[in-house]
Amino acid sequence: MTSPARQRDPAAATADRAAYVAVLVFPVLVLAGGAAGYFFAPTVQQASGWTNTLLGLVMFGMGLTLRPLDFALVVKRPVPILVGVAAQYMVMPLLALFVCWMLQLPPEIAAGVILVGCAPGGTSSNVVSFLARGDVAVSVTMTSISTLLAPLLTPLLTLWLAGQYMPLDGGSMAMSIVMIVLIPVVAGIVVRLVLSGLVERLLPVLPWLSVLGIAAIVAIVVSGSADKIIQAGLLVLLAVAIHNMLGYTLGYLIGLFTGQPASVRRATAVEVGMQNSGLAAGLAAQYMSPLAALPGAVFSVWHNLSGAVFALLCRRADTRAAARSVSTDDDARAGS
Repeated sequence: MTSPARQRDPAAATADRAAYVAVLVFPVLVLAGGAAGYFFAPTVQQASGWTNTLLGLVMFGMGLTLRPLDFALVVKRPVPILVGVAAQYMVMPLLALFVCWMLQLPPEIAAGVILVGCAPGGTSSNVVSFLARGDVAVSVTMTSISTLLAPLLTPLLTLWLAGQYMPLDGGSMAMSIVMIVLIPVVAGIVVRLVLSGLVERLLPVLPWLSVLGIAAIVAIVVSGSADKIIQAGLLVLLAVAIHNMLGYTLGYLIGLFTGQPASVRRATAVEVGMQNSGLAAGLAAQYMSPLAALPGAVFSVWHNLSGAVFALLCRRADTRAAARSVSTDDDARAGS
């Protein structure tokens, strides 16, 4: 819970406003990318060869935001980190399978939804955890660990769960994730260590560069399936919304059942519910089909909007709890 002093802190209020603007503007920019891909499909499709490069740049930007200290938390507080990462790679893939069965999704869309579920944590999850007054240090570490595990777990789980819907090349997918996720993230960490002063000055700009990269990826993905969006769009949106909301819910409950404090429960909910959907969309476009990439593109927009709502609900819960605490204190003083 945030103290009254922090609530009145102008710096904290400014940081909150900036974070909210970022989370709310991100989906607008991604939507703009999707609209460009739909209305200018032939032109945008010419840039399809840039998808992996853009993904690599986004992940390099993520690496620039990380420090070795972020990984030290695994040793200092292993339980919440291990619980969160395990939930990330167990809950979301199984939920994806459940959504596919429940909605009887067509094979291509089902494979895309499963790939989203098998992706690591979302790049904007740390901002949403901050807004929700979750444990940001835990959130950052969960995202970092799940990202580093992605070259192994994402293709393995996707091959296992989505292989029933279409043939997949798990080995090639794993190599792609190494090239466009692992190497750029590690390179970003190294660059920050070597050029810390320069990177510190660039940190406020990095999230915006990342979201522009994701918007461009979404534009390319949408351009490849523009002729099928009207037909499949509502079904994909429904699948994505159910998947994401169940992820938040089960992530929070897992934190609750494992005895984590409220701030860690919130961070776990966000980490489980928000996926690196830009990565999923790019991989689906390369190894599945343009239509299979659509769930990742839609998730990129949806999870930022739902994350902002989740953060708002958490803040309102804190406000009500603070009001009840003040009321109880006043009653106690009146009775004494």
